[in-house]
Amino acid sequence: MAASSSTSQDQVASSQNISIPFPIFTLASKYLLYDINTITYTRAIHNISGVLIGSLPQAPQQNVFLGIPLELMPEEARLLVEKGVAYIVDDVKAHKTGYLARDGLEEGERKAFQLALRKQGQSAAKEVNKRSDERKKAALEKVGLADRADNWNDIPNDMFSASSASGRDGKKKKGMRRQPGDVTPKSESETQSKTSGNVTDESLFGPPVPVNGSTIAPLPARKPSNTRAEVAIEPSAFAMTPTTSYPPLKAPLPPASSSAKQDLERLPPVPASYSLYRYLHERGYFLSPGLRFGCQYTAYPGDPLRFHSHFLCNGMDWDEEFDLLDLVGGGRLGTGVKKGYLIGGQEHKAGGEDNEEVGGKNEEVRAFCVEWAGM
Repeated sequence: MAASSSTSQDQVASSQNISIPFPIFTLASKYLLYDINTITYTRAIHNISGVLIGSLPQAPQQNVFLGIPLELMPEEARLLVEKGVAYIVDDVKAHKTGYLARDGLEEGERKAFQLALRKQGQSAAKEVNKRSDERKKAALEKVGLADRADNWNDIPNDMFSASSASGRDGKKKKGMRRQPGDVTPKSESETQSKTSGNVTDESLFGPPVPVNGSTIAPLPARKPSNTRAEVAIEPSAFAMTPTTSYPPLKAPLPPASSSAKQDLERLPPVPASYSLYRYLHERGYFLSPGLRFGCQYTAYPGDPLRFHSHFLCNGMDWDEEFDLLDLVGGGRLGTGVKKGYLIGGQEHKAGGEDNEEVGGKNEEVRAFCVEWAGM
């Protein structure tokens, strides 16, 4: 039965392009998953939901709906490592090794990755420009200018004519506008040269002006464009921020198993309540942080998207003393929110050797549920 279950899990992992074991990245004492396929796999197969902590690109100023990365509790990371489906990777060390070490990225790989990012940026810029053109075209059609929808970028020719000469009082004079190619009258050019020397008030697109007996050749007439394709300019590429480190870096390989002691040192440290966590997880419960109810875990009989939590869980040592008021308060709180208050821990066998490691394989866990009657 166990072999068939393992085979089905491997098939699901291979169908989602997940290599088993997969890395869990530790950063600032937090355990993170960045790959969406891995997050889906752990939730569907191993009943581990975690907590999404990443902001959404289109809604960054809110914290109701969040995205990847997924933060795991130390208990969740420990459970996945013990099952052999994951291993722990120091994120800072892996990045330093990948980018700065001699055996990291080669020069050709860096250039290829930068070129790929630039192509993505150009593709994104073209897509944005295309959508902008479609919106402008739809707006022109809406106001009844559909026949000009293809020529909306054309500029009238009269906008390129010489600007009117302005007097000292700043008012425009009538009859002063000229077309490109017109000859400047002699009297007017002499008057302008007397008043302002060699500096004229003509625009960049004005007629030729005599300078020391020579005449500057007139600019060629502008040919109006009928389609926007003739004046299309390649948009500048958007700056792309890579969302993954692997690629371009090579994912760290799982550590080789050398001894049981070293394997134990690689396991994430967990609190004393890990025994209760694993006990409930083996019975099909989803467990999430219980801070909102003042407990360590909230236990769901199925996926939290489908079920309400059934228990408020607190794990403790078998001989640990606790205040009776905490027991009463937990029972009242659990009953008030229609949940049970569950406490439990690893039982110490009389005359037997205690397992020194928290969450040992040979442990026996007992759990007790407290409900407040008469409410």
